[in-house]
Amino acid sequence: METRLLFLCVLPFCAGGGQLRRKSFRCVANKNTTPRMRMSPCFYGYPDSFGFGMAPKQSKGGKKTKKQKEEEKRLQEEEEAQLEAEREEQERLEREKKDQELERLELRDREYRELELNELHHLLEQNHSAVTKWRADAAEKAKWERYMCCDGAPDPEVQQDVNTYLSLWREDPEVNITPVLKQCNVALQLLEELEVLLRDATDPKEAQKYQEAVISLQELIHSKLHLSTEEIFKRANENTDTETGNMQTVVKGDNTTLCVWANLKRNQRFKGLNFEEVGLGFELPKQLTMSDIAVRILHTHYDHLSSLAWMAHRKIHTPSHSPGSLVVVDEAPADTDLPEQEETKDEEEVKDDNETQQQTADEEVQSIQELEGSKSEDSPESSKSSRESAEGSGSQIQTQMEALCVEGEFSSPSELLTMMDSSEPVQAVDLMEYTPLGGVFYYDVFRLPPQAHRVNGWEIRQKLHTGLQVFPYPTETFNLDDNEALTCPPVGMSVKLPDRIVFLETPQVARWDAADKQWRMDGISDVSYEEEEAKISFKMDSFQAFVLMQETYANLPFLSWELSPLGQDAATFTVNGPLIEISITIQGDQCILKSEVKGLSHLQGKWMSSPDLQRAMLNAGINIFVNEHTDKYVSSFGKDPLTEHAAYEQMAFFASACAFSRSKWNAKCGAAHLVMQAREHRGPATQPMDSWCLYLVGAQRSQKLEIKERSKTFSSNHDPSRDFHSTFIHMLQDDMSTDGIARTRESSYLFVDTVQSLLRATRPLMYS
Repeated sequence: METRLLFLCVLPFCAGGGQLRRKSFRCVANKNTTPRMRMSPCFYGYPDSFGFGMAPKQSKGGKKTKKQKEEEKRLQEEEEAQLEAEREEQERLEREKKDQELERLELRDREYRELELNELHHLLEQNHSAVTKWRADAAEKAKWERYMCCDGAPDPEVQQDVNTYLSLWREDPEVNITPVLKQCNVALQLLEELEVLLRDATDPKEAQKYQEAVISLQELIHSKLHLSTEEIFKRANENTDTETGNMQTVVKGDNTTLCVWANLKRNQRFKGLNFEEVGLGFELPKQLTMSDIAVRILHTHYDHLSSLAWMAHRKIHTPSHSPGSLVVVDEAPADTDLPEQEETKDEEEVKDDNETQQQTADEEVQSIQELEGSKSEDSPESSKSSRESAEGSGSQIQTQMEALCVEGEFSSPSELLTMMDSSEPVQAVDLMEYTPLGGVFYYDVFRLPPQAHRVNGWEIRQKLHTGLQVFPYPTETFNLDDNEALTCPPVGMSVKLPDRIVFLETPQVARWDAADKQWRMDGISDVSYEEEEAKISFKMDSFQAFVLMQETYANLPFLSWELSPLGQDAATFTVNGPLIEISITIQGDQCILKSEVKGLSHLQGKWMSSPDLQRAMLNAGINIFVNEHTDKYVSSFGKDPLTEHAAYEQMAFFASACAFSRSKWNAKCGAAHLVMQAREHRGPATQPMDSWCLYLVGAQRSQKLEIKERSKTFSSNHDPSRDFHSTFIHMLQDDMSTDGIARTRESSYLFVDTVQSLLRATRPLMYS
């Protein structure tokens, strides 16, 4: 049995000024051993010959001395310095390792750079050649089908045929509104073909020829509608309303709506009339109810006046170095490429050509403006305005226009700045910031033509050779029967918004200034918008043509976007804007619009080409497309356009197998690089969010990033498990399966071209 004996001894020991220290000892006795003593210190101290501990010397109160503090600080600094040195050495080794790895990746990238670039160039060239050949064959086929159609319509490319058509229609005495509207529909189809040829024309002479034909055709269409209106008013007493005794008629066509009213009873209590079937109405001031007048509201679903504004303000006026002078510069259309032989002309020849083209354009504008602004010439107020404009032309700041070209499809000047004269500012509409929608509403008041009288079976009518005359309104004063002079109040108008137009915000109303050939927003008051009924009411100072406008880039910049495959040669392009979300399904070279927005039923469910869909969406008020001037109105990232364009080309090649999406880090990577999310699409099943990878695309190199979309900070560090590549498609292939890569090589050239067209038209990497 083990026996343990414990002895506790307290021994006095003098240390540090006589301070007593205690040590405890245990004596352990075992059965087979001699009892031994184990020492257990209670306080830390310095060892001595007896195995005791001696406490360090301290000052009174147990505080450390200054020397001890300095020694401890020195030891601590040495330890920290040693740790810092070890950390720096570790970082140096890591940097060297990283630099060595980076050098290895760069060497490998340079080794395969030429091979990757050649492969990409081959794919692009092959696709471009196939698309070019297909378009040429399609144009030849369409031309042959048109030739074999034999429907009597002129060939827009043959100037003689167009001139013959215009001459025959101009000499046609038909003025009945129903056949005239049918003839106008044929002319509008020819006009659309001429406008396409004008957009695609590269030869200035060809462009001038098409432009002359467009102007002449627009003028003739409006002239025919004017003559038909006159014929209706001449026989107003034959179609009187039994309740009011006045004449009111509505004629609806495919592209035109005509509402006419004749004041036969001259009832002073008459206030206005609503044409319920077409959603148009007007209000007359009291001064006009006793006059022989006729009101016409002509709603054309097309807009020929805005093109007049483009042509009228083709000149750019900029201040010269001398004060008070203006330098006039003729601006060529942006979509017209001058041939090399034209560029070699001397200065005199270029000057003569510019003067000739400008003179021709001015004559064309003046020709059609005489028809559009005939009422302004009869109005004393407008004549006065014209004289003042002519007298003060030296002090006016002229309107500035630039050329607009959206992916080669649409051409128009870019800006219409506010014009200022010596009296008051003119609120000229910037047709880049605002877009006219729903066509033009011509709101006119005419003198009622003499009505026919029937006597003994004979029809007696006073024949006038002046045609339909504009009633002068407003005037400075208006005298009633009691010789009371009153000022002319504004005239009212109410419009139900067209069914096929989507107004994302409250519509803006602009009136046509015939003298300056521009849209203006002044002179319009008491605007009331009823959103539930989709109706807008307002008043104008006089009878003028007006349009409803909307901000062009109201749905920009994009909040998000995504391009997702649906199978071989099929994908969905979704854009989520500040106001609405738009989805476009692509199948081969055809596109179809999908959206829950009301008013797009005429577009949804219809397959069409990408250019046709873009024009249809713009005409319907849905704009997700941009141009080179959009950054003046919408904030952007300012990316390098060449890098951006190359990214869209490569994304289109892999659109059958890979999905692409917006990344918030695209705003942090600088102007020379692009960041987007991408992943291989492996089926219709929903893919997890963490399957997205971030890619940094540059002009010289593409790489997979180490960070994720949910990371807190941006870092351009590459994924160490992936190599560098000179092209984006080769970077994507590192994370793709063999089947996915095979699908990309089997993509149709038409599908690739269509995806490229949509990406270039929307530029999601720039405006999102």
